[in-house]
This record gives sequence, C-alpha cells and structure tokens, in this order.
Amino acid sequence: MMMSGVAKDRMAHPVKKRSSVSSLSGHEFRQKELHGYTKNSRSTVSYMDEPSQRDDPSRLTVQMENTYQLGPTKHFPMVIVNQILKDVLTSYLREEQYEPELCRQMTKTISEVIKTQVKDLMIPRYKLIVIVHIGQLNSQSILIGSRCLWDPKSDTFSSYVFRNASLSALASVYAVYFE
Repeated sequence: MMMSGVAKDRMAHPVKKRSSVSSLSGHEFRQKELHGYTKNSRSTVSYMDEPSQRDDPSRLTVQMENTYQLGPTKHFPMVIVNQILKDVLTSYLREEQYEPELCRQMTKTISEVIKTQVKDLMIPRYKLIVIVHIGQLNSQSILIGSRCLWDPKSDTFSSYVFRNASLSALASVYAVYFE
C-alpha cells in the first residue's frame, strides 16, 4: 500500500493543535469586531498544544516501592497494658459486691474503657480484642481458656486478675499484628 506525500508529511511531523479561548460572549465579540473596541475589553488566551517526549508512554518511568513489612516496627507494650488493666479493674471493682445484672453491665463498660485506653497508646497495625470475665467468689474454681492461630513473634496478649471479698474478675487484651 502506497502513501501519498501529504500523508507521509502528516506522519513525519507531530500534529499541532491551535486554539483560542475568549472570555467574551458571542454578542460582545461581534460588537468588538464592529466598533473596534468595547468599553470593558476582555482578554483572549491562545495556546498551542504540541506532543512532547514526556507524553510518550515508552519514556514514562515507574517507581516501584516495597511497602510490605515483615513484622511490627514497634512491639506491643505489655507492661503499660498490664498497668492499664490493673488500674481499670481496681478502680471499677474495688468496692463492688457481686450482683449478676450489675456485673453483666460492668463487663461491657470495663472492656470498652480498657480498649479505649489501649487504643490511645496508638500502637500501629495491631488489632485488639478485649475480654472481661466477672464471677462470684464462693469457694469454687473456674477455668477460662482461649485459642487462636497467631504468630508468636508479633502477636501477644496481656491479662490481669482482680479479686475482692465478693467477686473475681479477669481482663485479657489480645494484640494480633495485622499484616
């Protein structure tokens, strides 16, 4: 297939777009042409759009960055969390007597307070699970267990047991690193 000379010239030279944008309306523009000027003159902006080398897709560079982290940069502060657990349980339950309905509400309240205080430490990329158990002290024993699949290098937990004359409480915070 043979190309004409005009087609070859068009392919050889990049196409230049010429345009102008006027801030005058059509009526004002005609009025300016007729009278030579208007009372409030407006400007016209002209531009020429020419393809450049930086628009060439083959010349674009892509920078790749590895953002994957192998484990936490800051470890979970177990000592501080243990102190939070001790302070919250002691302040809420020091003088309380065991009553089933009250203890049900106290477990919700205490777990929210603990979760808020641990989140205020702003430990990055850890998911927190807070569990509080409150039971009556009446010469019986209790066995509480939990199971979870986790990485022992980055995931951890903290717990504290509180007792007074009437009740026993266990608060646990599980910190699972989110990759």
